[in-house]
Amino acid sequence: MTELAASNYKTITFDCYGTLIDWENGILGYLQPLLESYDVHVVDDWVLDYFAQCEPQVQAEGGSYRSVLGKVLARFGTRLAFTPNAESMQDFANSIEYWQPYPDTVPALRSLASQFSLAVISNIDNDLFVHSAKQLGVDFASVTTAQDAGVYKPDRKIFQAALKSVEGPVLHVAQSTYHDIAPASQLGLDTVWIERPGASSARAAKAAQAEPTWSFPTLADFAEALLTR
Repeated sequence: MTELAASNYKTITFDCYGTLIDWENGILGYLQPLLESYDVHVVDDWVLDYFAQCEPQVQAEGGSYRSVLGKVLARFGTRLAFTPNAESMQDFANSIEYWQPYPDTVPALRSLASQFSLAVISNIDNDLFVHSAKQLGVDFASVTTAQDAGVYKPDRKIFQAALKSVEGPVLHVAQSTYHDIAPASQLGLDTVWIERPGASSARAAKAAQAEPTWSFPTLADFAEALLTR
């Protein structure tokens, strides 16, 4: 395997939700109390697994990410025999404002920002990302959203759009093999898979066969390794 070297890159691009923001706890923090309000009781792993099944199917239909989350919630209702109201379907997206970064995210980003240009490539709406950006502690040189690109990852068009606005060489960092590592690798980018151990055994993103250039357990481990080489 090629050695990871800071001198090989000008820009680091990141997936946001699942890599920088703990979206699994965000999803569960909204859905589990809602499900319980309908007297529906399911384990966390089932919730995340079903979300991972539904989200890409709904994204393939197009529309804003706000609408995607509403439709995903509707599918939960169909599957679990309850009918979410319009307010709860809107509030699922609104809950993103309260989704928190992983504990290592902000320190790692601040360290990396001292040496690299940082950018985000995310399956999100612009207005929803504004809330998360406030929590991430750095100024990103570029943010490319699904709203900007008109497609959702893993469609390579969103990566191609992002690459037009950043300075290369580029290193892409993400947790999802399906949304990020596979398509970014197919475009010839070096990739870092952040494994995020200790998360639920079920993940909110479906898995895919992919070969990252490097793997690290956490963002902090990656930042330390890159900045010392």
